[in-house]
Amino acid sequence: MKNQNAQIANNDPLLRDLQLFCTVARRSSFIAAATEMGFSPAHVSKRILTLEQMLGVKLFNRTTRRVNITSDGEAAFIWAQKILEDVEAMIETLSGLRSEPRGTLRIGTSLRLGREHIAPILSLFRTRYPGLEIWLELLDRRADQIADNFDIDIRVGEVQEKHLIAQRISESSRILAAAPSYLKRRGQPRSLADLAQHDCLLFRGRDQSFGVWRLEGPGGVETVKVTGPMASNHSDIVRQWALEGHGIIMASHWDVAGRLKDGSLIRILPAYCQSADVWAVTTARSSNSAKVRACVQFLREQLSEGPYALITA
Repeated sequence: MKNQNAQIANNDPLLRDLQLFCTVARRSSFIAAATEMGFSPAHVSKRILTLEQMLGVKLFNRTTRRVNITSDGEAAFIWAQKILEDVEAMIETLSGLRSEPRGTLRIGTSLRLGREHIAPILSLFRTRYPGLEIWLELLDRRADQIADNFDIDIRVGEVQEKHLIAQRISESSRILAAAPSYLKRRGQPRSLADLAQHDCLLFRGRDQSFGVWRLEGPGGVETVKVTGPMASNHSDIVRQWALEGHGIIMASHWDVAGRLKDGSLIRILPAYCQSADVWAVTTARSSNSAKVRACVQFLREQLSEGPYALITA
């Protein structure tokens, strides 16, 4: 994204070069860094070379396909990140009396949640606060908060990392459902253990065990090993297969609420569900940022009510 963290680097070539260096280090690619920052690869290469000459060390080993950070580069990366974070914190602290959040927000989330809910909510947020620049990245994997350099990672399901701060922004759960055509052909499962004899459509989510479904029911938490003829890492594909009658799906309630309402999917074993609250995850440092706090609060409000709320009924 061009002029990323412009409040830090607009008037200082060294800070811009350090920011560019950190982006190359995270991406292991001049081309990927150039795309993210809005520069040409030639400009990125030139500025990194200038930084190397100024520091008197080689920061990257370059190959035709990627760049690998050197040991000197790793040391420089630690320093550069701290410098950029400290400058941004200073600017935000000294301008803390401003009522309007400014600067760059980097946000990561999963594919469908991001496309259908988070992206349009962030559009509303940016309209309210035009001083912000927003980078939204949709992932089919769990984000690495530090390596991916996200201010906020929006996740479905429990947050395991103890060094991160998680704020619940919407309550939800995963439920079981199948198309009427599948249930007519194979019958209704009567217990969670019956799922082992059914075709289950497997989705490798960012936080799910593949092929093992763990749900809470009347007797507490139960686990069942499931198999099926079709699997994908994309929730849209798995849901479409369920609609076409290929098997049973476990999905977030909000993700299938419309299909349950129109009857194209039927909930099965309604006494069972899996907790799948939506969380805004931050590092301890970024959680103190005014722009992060404003964004988290806005997401919480919009996911609860409004045109992009997570409907569960």
